[in-house]
Amino acid sequence: MDLQQIQAEARIVSDQVFNELAPAVEEISQSIADCLKAGGKVMMCGNGGSASDAQHFAGELVNRFLMNRKPYAGLALNTDAAVMTSISNDFSYDEIYSKQVEGLGRAGDILVGFSTSGNSGNILRAFDAAKEIGIKTVAFTGGTGGKMLGLTDYILLVSSSSHTPRIQEGHELMMHLICERVEELMEG
Repeated sequence: MDLQQIQAEARIVSDQVFNELAPAVEEISQSIADCLKAGGKVMMCGNGGSASDAQHFAGELVNRFLMNRKPYAGLALNTDAAVMTSISNDFSYDEIYSKQVEGLGRAGDILVGFSTSGNSGNILRAFDAAKEIGIKTVAFTGGTGGKMLGLTDYILLVSSSSHTPRIQEGHELMMHLICERVEELMEG
């Protein structure tokens, strides 16, 4: 492990977030605040470490980030083992999120998908289902953006590094920036 190389890559990702992606972070934060103020919800999904990011994001919205305030409607779609296993058993793993979006989502909601490659089939299908309902989509992705590049309303693409850990670190940084900004927009 070359710590100097890791440090250099982490700085590139941080610089990209603050210099290139900050306008998108602000736009997404405003969209989420508008959704919540209108009575909508934010659904999140991911696979592996990205599933943990989805749960982390939902926890920050429902409980608190920096402010003690009323809970916001946030839901990680990867937390109900019975739902996920029944869908994957009866249909396909690629449908574990799309079926939940169809059942739980309403026009005006927001779906956030975390995929470091941008090619997660189950998230791509969920984005398709969201579009049909009138749900805005946000992709946290990396590299070149993969197939998500043309399928989402908003994209947060960490392209500075092809290493999954650096991409995920960029995602967490942006997620925290969004949570902080949403609280500011919601609480005044």
